[in-house]
Amino acid sequence: MALKGRDLIGIAETGSGKTIAYLLPAIVHVNAQPILAPGDGPIVLVLAPTRELAVQIQQEAAKFGASSKIKNTCIYGGVPKGPQVRDLQKGVEIVIATPGRLIDMLESHHTNLRRVTYLVLDEADRMLDMGFEPQIRKIISQIRPDRQTLYWSATWPKEVEQLARQFLYNPYKVIIGSADLTANRAIRQIVEIVSESQKYKKLVNLLEDIMDGSRILIFMDTKKGCDQITRQLRTDGWPALSIHGDKSQAERDWVLSEFKAGKSPIMTATDVAARGLDVKDVKFVINYDFPGSLEDYVHRIGRTGRAGAKGTAYTFFTAANARFAKDLIVILEEAGQKVSPELAAMGRGAPPPPGPGGFRDRGRGYGGGRSWN
Repeated sequence: MALKGRDLIGIAETGSGKTIAYLLPAIVHVNAQPILAPGDGPIVLVLAPTRELAVQIQQEAAKFGASSKIKNTCIYGGVPKGPQVRDLQKGVEIVIATPGRLIDMLESHHTNLRRVTYLVLDEADRMLDMGFEPQIRKIISQIRPDRQTLYWSATWPKEVEQLARQFLYNPYKVIIGSADLTANRAIRQIVEIVSESQKYKKLVNLLEDIMDGSRILIFMDTKKGCDQITRQLRTDGWPALSIHGDKSQAERDWVLSEFKAGKSPIMTATDVAARGLDVKDVKFVINYDFPGSLEDYVHRIGRTGRAGAKGTAYTFFTAANARFAKDLIVILEEAGQKVSPELAAMGRGAPPPPGPGGFRDRGRGYGGGRSWN
């Protein structure tokens, strides 16, 4: 459909190959255009919400564009501009960018969008969640109206639909699976109801059960929580590293490469790593904190079970998350997963059971050392 030159909306579950679905037609598109003249901007523009995702898309573009001698560059913040500016001035057919740094490059006249005829918005839902709508509008206003626009997302909330309506002309809409929020069926989902103060102990017990050298990704809500749990795990002898938005790009890259290489098999992360992150062989995802939305839940657990592999997602669910119980049950049932009686009761609005032995919730999930073993 993309090869026909029509606008396209693609909704498909995590790990199903959306990146290649827009890059191959992009390469064919570039090959059909006149060669870049000095001072020309890119022909293909791919917008992505995070640096990690942008870099990952670039790796695929380099791999598949090599035989056509198609040049690409990745434009994102948090690193020096020099090398990015040089790439743009030399001329590249494909630019993969996060919105903020791209606007910066446009305003300082290091590139222009006059030749962009193929525009991709990847992880459109996440870009809206992150508040990029004004930047996206600003960028698109500089692109010619006769472009081809492709819009990709793993979920299809109302805001995404509204944006698509404004930027796409008579698009094909392709849904692989269902337009409702669905989880990849290759992922086993286990939800356990716990109190905040039980979480750390549960995490350690779980790691003792499942740790077999495979990669384990643990999601937290906050950067502070991420650092605290990582410190605690390391103190207790677990090889953990953390990745979140406050870390420098160099540190994020290093942590990611250690995790990918399996040197540090446990990585804790905030949602910055949940989208698009493609690490082979993540066998387990653990939601230490339940995310702020079910879309994020689906994306987080989608870091396992990629490209046909199987995976398991463990989720710690507390009384504070009760408002998500009903919708979470729908996702579990749709994916053919078991729903525990406790979660089912919570979904019906029953109060959560007290902790074991009248255990009172102190509201902090960090024990000291391994005294409970």
